[in-house]
Amino acid sequence: MKVANKVIIVTGGGNGIGRELVLALLQKQAKVVAVDLSMDKLLETQELSGIHGGRLLLKQMDITDKDKVMAFPGEVIAYYGQVDGLINNAGIIQPFKVLNDLELEAAVKVMNVNYYGPLYLIKAFLPHFIQRPAAHIVNICSMGAFLPVPGQSVYGASKAALKLLTEGLYAELKGSPVNVTVVFPGATKTNIAANSGIEIKVNAQADSGSFKMLPADKAARQIIEGMEKDKFRVLVGSDSKFMDFLYRLNPHYAVNFIQNKMKGLLGR
Repeated sequence: MKVANKVIIVTGGGNGIGRELVLALLQKQAKVVAVDLSMDKLLETQELSGIHGGRLLLKQMDITDKDKVMAFPGEVIAYYGQVDGLINNAGIIQPFKVLNDLELEAAVKVMNVNYYGPLYLIKAFLPHFIQRPAAHIVNICSMGAFLPVPGQSVYGASKAALKLLTEGLYAELKGSPVNVTVVFPGATKTNIAANSGIEIKVNAQADSGSFKMLPADKAARQIIEGMEKDKFRVLVGSDSKFMDFLYRLNPHYAVNFIQNKMKGLLGR
């Protein structure tokens, strides 16, 4: 689905990939609703939108608040008259701890934001999307959705749940006006750790080659390109593409490989 003149919802639009998605969509002449927990961050995105700001609507909202999410489509339709796309980008990581040391409350929060938030939004907007001539749902997962990362087991589980939800939704909607895309970004330059309330201390023995990151604006452009080409699956970054290949080739080797690369973050 070409995004020009379409109304697209972007969650996590106040920073990182979400902000870059908002700005890139506006440059492509889309109308955008940027959603974020922080209005201050949304206002920064608006300021960066420059001359395109007239096509940007800001919405401060907690996507885990089911009642507010369910009322959201009515607000957007009242403002724009339609909605054509949803990019579920908002997400948080967990503290870098093994499962045995992770507080249960932190695990529940990660699952709520990364899985239930997108689920609520899909349920809220899908009835409208089905009535549109064309619509698109993009769920941004992580390469952690197909590759287990030590110290991020619950985060990976939340993204794996979103991955399978997306793939199931694709199958259910095949032949309908609604296209569905699942995205697997690799390491990207964002503030996800700070926005998740996490402080990362990299062990001196950590492999610095593991931390080469793709700029968020390049990741956003790849995601929108995949959306416009109605791709089922988008791998963002060379590390995501490599680890996807390696995991499918030899899962056991891939798990050991990533465990060795990430052990510095666990202080081991």
